[in-house]
Amino acid sequence: MTRTTSLPWPHALLALVVMAVWGTNFVVIRIALEHLPPLLLATLRFALVVAPAILFVRKPAAPWRHLAAYGLLIGAGQFGLLFIAMRSSISPGLASLVIQTQVFFTIGLAMRLTGERVRGYQWLALVLAFAGLGVILAHSGKGATPLGLALTLAAALCWAGGNAVSRASGRVNMLAYVVWSSLFAVPPLLVLSLIFDGWPAIRDGLMSANAATWAAVVWQSVGNSLFGYAAWGWLLARHPAATVTPMALLVPVFGMAASAFWLAEPLPVWKLAAAALIMSGLALNLLWPVLRARLPARARAAA
Repeated sequence: MTRTTSLPWPHALLALVVMAVWGTNFVVIRIALEHLPPLLLATLRFALVVAPAILFVRKPAAPWRHLAAYGLLIGAGQFGLLFIAMRSSISPGLASLVIQTQVFFTIGLAMRLTGERVRGYQWLALVLAFAGLGVILAHSGKGATPLGLALTLAAALCWAGGNAVSRASGRVNMLAYVVWSSLFAVPPLLVLSLIFDGWPAIRDGLMSANAATWAAVVWQSVGNSLFGYAAWGWLLARHPAATVTPMALLVPVFGMAASAFWLAEPLPVWKLAAAALIMSGLALNLLWPVLRARLPARARAAA
């Protein structure tokens, strides 16, 4: 399988659309959580991914263990944890920013599997990102609690694990991959919802849900999962993780802008500073290899 080291413009455009969908989706999640308990929302999201699509989409050419691992990591892991955090412990704008630490987790896992060493610019990028997380933690209670930050970081780690599993599956039909892997997300999410959300909260949430709530649930399934993750996995199967995953630095741009516009989420100086630090780290991962490749051989050796 050949993976290119740069994104052709049609692939870059596809990645941009996915980032816009994922960024604005944090506002959509907040709308759904106004009525639905978090684990119930995650259950409904993946249940609607499975049904009725699984009746029309053939199982992808991937091992069952890959489908199970991906479903558990992305479903019960990433979104179960993220929805719990967003219920009351982190704002949509900050969640869209912190979740992008998956870039560092994804590249780290890829290096672990391939034996590639961490380079100097990647250590610097990591320091910048952790400095941004430190700013958020220093302003605990003003948009994110320590618990909310920890849950969102754990969700980012699960996302990175899902990325590693999908890349290991190679070039498969990613729409089918997302649909069939969701089979393994629904049962644990439903059990967890019954245990932690509780039946009274589930019943009350379903009874109070309005048209906007159900539209948000459908968008979670169709826009975010069926389109977003299928396209993301398709890109990861064709390009190195270090080329594709830094595109996620655009998610906070869409996420924080959408949260400020639709939810009137404030953007104080400390929040913008945290965003600048984290996104600088993400941008360094994206831009440094490209710039270094354009240097003359002598300058490249010195760098």
